[in-house]
Amino acid sequence: MLQTIRTQTVRVGSIEIGGGRRFALIAGPCVIENDEHPFFMAEKIQAITRKLGVPYIFKASFDKANRTAVDSFRGPGLEAGLAILERVRARFDLPVTTDVHELHQAEPVGAVVDLLQIPAFLCRQTDLILRAAQTGKAVNIKKGQFLAPWDIPNAAEKARSTGNPNILITERGTTFGYNNLVVDMRGFPIMRETGTPLVFDVTHSLQLPGGAGRSSGGQSRYIRELASAGVACGVDALFMEVHDDPEHAASDGPNACPLSELPSILERLVAIERAVRESGDVAGAETPPTS
Repeated sequence: MLQTIRTQTVRVGSIEIGGGRRFALIAGPCVIENDEHPFFMAEKIQAITRKLGVPYIFKASFDKANRTAVDSFRGPGLEAGLAILERVRARFDLPVTTDVHELHQAEPVGAVVDLLQIPAFLCRQTDLILRAAQTGKAVNIKKGQFLAPWDIPNAAEKARSTGNPNILITERGTTFGYNNLVVDMRGFPIMRETGTPLVFDVTHSLQLPGGAGRSSGGQSRYIRELASAGVACGVDALFMEVHDDPEHAASDGPNACPLSELPSILERLVAIERAVRESGDVAGAETPPTS
């Protein structure tokens, strides 16, 4: 059974992921929209996760390099974006993560964040993975929409070849025809069998790539259901893009989790995880604190 698979423990800043621990949450706005919004979101999400005892990593991108249209908003750029992430990390004492797209970004990003994220479209770029892992910080490699579940562990091995043991892999949906993604839950045990902790990117799995013509669409109404299935299947962490006003988000609004709905969703997920653990299906799992 899937829940009997116990993954390795990966350290991301002050928290640990895997090894039978409570699922962690990686969450925040898709992109850094201005100087104030990341601090507002980090404060709100931290308060919610702290109440429920869910380990939390703040996420926001300094550059969305793979937007559909050339005139789409991309973010403040490397220097300004890292300065904001550094202040978020210090003010809230939170681990932070962001994407790296090019080799030259790895070193400055690694000097600021606790977790470097390899975007799905770049998950086969060997040099980028190696450079990110060589920073010594934890690395999260997103499985490309074009990869089979048994292919992504090869990317994790590339990263670990540098001597860095703190590697995560992420499921974020598989291309299903045009402008659509689907999540094959059979991939969860396949990816976790290697011992690498598995993150489930719920909100990007509900994206409709290019589905809005000059931008991507999304189906955020299914976040609760997909997240519930992932936790029931024993994933080690969840990834969600969260926004206080998704309709006016600068990027990925259609698939973002509304901030107002996050507390009830997380409460449900904590209850599901508790039920699975009480059933005795999680081998060697630690019992998380009750809220």
